[in-house]
Amino acid sequence: MHSGSIERFQHHHAFGTDRRSSGEVRTWWVIGLTTLVMVVEIAAGVLFGSMALLADGWHMGTHAAALGVTVFAYGYARRHAHDRRFSFGTGKVGALGGFASAVGLAVVALLVFGESLDRLARPVAIRFDEAIAVAGVGLLVNLGCAFLLREDHEATHAGHHGEGNDHRHHDHNLRAAYLHVLADALTSLLAIAALTTGKYLGWTWMDPLMGVVGSVVIARWSFGLLRDTSRVLLDAEVGEDRRAAIQAAIEEDADNRITDLHLWRVGPRHLAAIVAVVTHRPRPPEHYKHLLQDHDDLVHVTVEVQECPSASRPPSGSS
Repeated sequence: MHSGSIERFQHHHAFGTDRRSSGEVRTWWVIGLTTLVMVVEIAAGVLFGSMALLADGWHMGTHAAALGVTVFAYGYARRHAHDRRFSFGTGKVGALGGFASAVGLAVVALLVFGESLDRLARPVAIRFDEAIAVAGVGLLVNLGCAFLLREDHEATHAGHHGEGNDHRHHDHNLRAAYLHVLADALTSLLAIAALTTGKYLGWTWMDPLMGVVGSVVIARWSFGLLRDTSRVLLDAEVGEDRRAAIQAAIEEDADNRITDLHLWRVGPRHLAAIVAVVTHRPRPPEHYKHLLQDHDDLVHVTVEVQECPSASRPPSGSS
């Protein structure tokens, strides 16, 4: 068989990672805006003595770095999309970028928490008017950044929901960026609240207290990202309902029984599967792949078919 004939039966493993996405382009815009506001808020926090403003600036700084990880992950996945060393493509690079972002957030949460406690013990004078103005600008920029990423974030979760069938898509790289700017907007709002109560009610302790609250928010986002991205990296993301739907699609045909089923994510919108089937009447692997045609995000399916002795019933189960 010549090479041209062989190529007809081969398929790529890029799964969409070889193209520049609109999410990557928008993330670059968000990085520029976030970095600008970060510099302004940190400088203003030092100048005006606001811990809440400093915490918000540091928070935005970590997000600018995390967003940098996001675009790096996009670029790396695209450049190596056809590299044969990646057995199932570079689809998990985005999840790895999100995991790295989450670790960075956890470190900064500890730093902000410690500095806020120090300010509670040793208060400093705050220039409220200037600090409120800067925090307000930061909030507006954060809301604008969230709007830039919102459409793409929602698109990654759009899909078909059938009976027992979950087709939700997860670009954890883009999700990390989206949650970063949402957390930025929230901490900016907390800074404004703290500074406003400090100015009009004299509650200067609210400023470092909001720093503590901000650190808790950062830690919460960090935990969520660590949990979700680690599931992807450890091939533990696909739920039991989806596994049951795939098993039912195979076992409702003839006397098929699935003895082994492996599902894992190979891209934001794509899953791979290895299916072992035992039956009294074996059919070609393409027959069983056709039974899964409604699961349109299954793009890399390997089927193993074993004939069951006629005297016994095929076992049912998966691992």
